[in-house]
Amino acid sequence: MSVTTRLPVADSPAVRGYVRRLARKHPRMLGGALLLHVLAALTALAAPRLLGNLVEAVEKGTTTGYVDRVLMVLAAFLVAQTVLTRYARYISQVLGEQVLADLREDFVDNALGLPIGVVESAGSGDLLTRTSRDVDQLGWSVRMALPEWTIAVVTAVLTFAAALSVGWWVAIPCVLGVPPLVIGLRWYLARAKDGYLRESATYSAISAALTETVEGARTVEALGIQQDQVDRVDDEIRDSYDAEKYTLHLRTVFFPSMELSYLIPTVATLLLGGWLYTRGEVSLGDVTAATLYVQMLIDPVDRIVSILDELQMGAASLSRLLGVADVPDDRTATGAQPQGEQIDVTDVRFSYAEGRDVLHGVSMSVAVGERVAMVGPSGAGKSTLGRLLAGIHPPRAGAVTVGGTPLVDLPLGELRGHVALVTQEHHVFVGTVRENLVLARPEATDPDVLAALASVDALAWVEALPDGLDSVVGSGGRALSAAQAQQVALARLVLADPHTLVLDEATSLIDPSAARHLERSLAAVLEGRTVIAIAHRLFSAHDADRVAVVEDGRISELGSHDELVAARGSYAALWESWNGRG
Repeated sequence: MSVTTRLPVADSPAVRGYVRRLARKHPRMLGGALLLHVLAALTALAAPRLLGNLVEAVEKGTTTGYVDRVLMVLAAFLVAQTVLTRYARYISQVLGEQVLADLREDFVDNALGLPIGVVESAGSGDLLTRTSRDVDQLGWSVRMALPEWTIAVVTAVLTFAAALSVGWWVAIPCVLGVPPLVIGLRWYLARAKDGYLRESATYSAISAALTETVEGARTVEALGIQQDQVDRVDDEIRDSYDAEKYTLHLRTVFFPSMELSYLIPTVATLLLGGWLYTRGEVSLGDVTAATLYVQMLIDPVDRIVSILDELQMGAASLSRLLGVADVPDDRTATGAQPQGEQIDVTDVRFSYAEGRDVLHGVSMSVAVGERVAMVGPSGAGKSTLGRLLAGIHPPRAGAVTVGGTPLVDLPLGELRGHVALVTQEHHVFVGTVRENLVLARPEATDPDVLAALASVDALAWVEALPDGLDSVVGSGGRALSAAQAQQVALARLVLADPHTLVLDEATSLIDPSAARHLERSLAAVLEGRTVIAIAHRLFSAHDADRVAVVEDGRISELGSHDELVAARGSYAALWESWNGRG
């Protein structure tokens, strides 16, 4: 069974272009690293020539003093090589860290810029795998594999040049090793990238299956489909096993075949050099130096080939990370400016899946400063409509506008100054309470932060923390209760200061009495703002200017609380049931 990812993967030209841009971003450090690698390789090349000369001198007769001088020079080159290699590796790894930081920042920017609808439809497994495994794999490639491969390439080129300096005849045994090397590389490279992409995709599928099973554990248990989920995970693991077995097969065929290309040049150099020596065309020192140079070629060429496997995995990971940027935007900023803050919904239709609308021709207007409550049964489309009102999703048909300008025509930064969504989901970032809040407005002062906390009834417990606003919360810090985390999210919203708020069950995790008190406190702060509240607690509807009843993807009733109660329709039935009189 083939495995594909829903998020795109960048093609090879895009990957090469990105690598070139990164290289141009750090020219001095890259040039310095290459220079040091070249110097280190050159100092290593002195040994075979010195040893060849020593062998020739011994053959002709020499003195102990000459041998000692050669050994001292050899030791000096060895020390120089060690020092140069040390600094070359150091600069390469520093460069690798900077490049990796650039890659991570670009990936985070691209991931945060993904349309929320795309993230939801792709599932968390794919993006999670790219964020974790692919970043880790790329980190290894950039920190270790790429610098080592660069060293190997530089060393191989200079060593080959040094071998040719002994005599043109050395090229013949070296060329004999090229055909098996080229054939093996072409065979491997034609299959490796697709194999590693498939392998990464199977990890995404496993992550998705496990995440969905854990997040929906209660539903799985309630429906009695535990074995179905186990079977699904088993299938994904089986696919992953097949993918890894395939890449292992590539390696077990490729690497042993490379050994042949390593042995042929060494043996051929000895045979050809020995034959030329017997004819008196080369000296014994030349044969010795040539054999040592060709022998020296084995290590860098072997590292080039071996690390190429790591680079293939890194290239596959980079393709997946860059692919996030290829997701088309779901909105196009036109530069149009809203003329006011009125929200208008005109004949809106929306579907998560092709041909299956969940909203059917919804129309409504929300005046500036009006408070509208949306109520209705679960699955009726309230949250979906709320997300369209907040500009999260573009409608399939129709339009949602603010001040006459479609929400999807506004850049996200500008959109959030007009409309913001607060859902029942919340997140506490690692950092201080202050840092969590000023994310919404970096220039906010402590009095601003304290006022926002007070507006959502959170000031008392924040001031009671050991370090107040400087108390560290989130993972590794002080754990906040669900209600406290939600209050932090609401305070962050107050600081963001949007004109229109869409509250989707925003107080669902706070007990009813506290939630009612919180909403009344929040109402005082939000005086004059437009508020669209999606809730199943009908006291929110009682306090609203108008109530929209959403049923089966349509607005079935729209009016004030008193008007809808008097109409004796769906809302009246809900209200009676809520008050225990139904």
